[in-house]
Parts: sequence; C-alpha cells; structure tokens
Amino acid sequence: MTRRRVSPWRGGLCRAREVRGALCTLVLLIGMSWPTSADDKKPLTAILLVARAELSDSDFADSIVLVMNNLGPGPAGVIINKPTRVTVAHLFPDNKRLAPLHDKVYFGGPVDFGSVWFLFRAATAPEHAIEACDGVYLSANRDLLLRLLGRDQPMDGLRIFLGHSGWGPGQLEAEIAHGDWTLEHAGSDAIFGGKSEHRWPAEQGEKRGT
Repeated sequence: MTRRRVSPWRGGLCRAREVRGALCTLVLLIGMSWPTSADDKKPLTAILLVARAELSDSDFADSIVLVMNNLGPGPAGVIINKPTRVTVAHLFPDNKRLAPLHDKVYFGGPVDFGSVWFLFRAATAPEHAIEACDGVYLSANRDLLLRLLGRDQPMDGLRIFLGHSGWGPGQLEAEIAHGDWTLEHAGSDAIFGGKSEHRWPAEQGEKRGT
C-alpha cells in the first residue's frame, strides 16, 4: 500500500529523539490556516477504519483511523489510537499550566508530520473547525487550540495529533475492497473512549497489543 506522503521521515518508525527534535518547529506550524466551514465542500461522511490484524504497513498496522471525505480531493483524517512518547506539556513548554499533565500527543499519520491537528468535543460549532461527527470537531487553528488548552480541564474532550493520514482518489476504496480495513461508526465515545492504544513509534521487537 502506498499513500500520499509529504513527510521527509520515511515510514512511521523514526526514533523518539527525532520526534523530540521536531518540536522546536511546531509552534510555528500549528498556525496553519483552516477553513471556517465546509459549506463549499462535499457533504460530510466520516467513518472509523480498523486495520486488519495482518496489515504490514508500518504506519498503519494496529491503527484505528478517523477518516473524512470533505477535507480535500481524497479521504483524509487522523489515526486515533497511537500516542507518541511526547507529552502535551512538552509540545507547549511555555505554558506552565500544562506542566503537570501527562497526556500524550498522538501520531495522526505520515503526511505533513510537522503539522498539528486536534479533535475536540463542543456543544456548538466553533469557527476554524470542521465537524467530524456529532459533537466532535477537527481543526489545526493555533488560536483555537490555545483557547482549549486554557480551560480548567484542558485535555477534557481534546486529543492532539502530529501529522495526518491521506489517500488519493479511489485508493482507500481499493484497500477496503482488498480487506485491509473494516468500517465502524464514528462517534465521540469511540474516538475519545478507546482503550486499545499502540504506542508510536513501536520499539523493535515490541509485542503488539500491549
């Protein structure tokens, strides 16, 4: 399987020190622009993809991916079950309020690994975000992320990702037909309540599913 990749890091299994080394650039990168609405795009369709057990692609083995069809010319989204070794506090070292937090930043996928995306719950649709499913929104807007992190419980209903996942037109459909993925309903509980997490990058020889 090949997928669209912009990341200069080949595959997904770079060493943890390479992840830490990239952090110095992320404060600038999370200011990337984001549309205020998806009204000019195709109707929203969001699903969860669950990788088959034998999937050999190192980036997507053991992955659960939230995929949307309204972000670009092909399906795109984020892997939701692969925390990195990097904490949110490490990602924002100047925000001393976050220092006690142990929440991890997640590996969203191999595309544009230097970018920061985030999923969050909200009762009403905010600006600079796109609805992923009922009550859950996706964004890469720096100011919005900083506002969420300024709450009394900053990580409540919030998950932050490095990079994202993407497929060319027709590519994902072919992979599903091949049996590489099974489809599940995308909902808030499935996104934020999942307990089956596979650390990224995986240690060589580390058993999956632990």
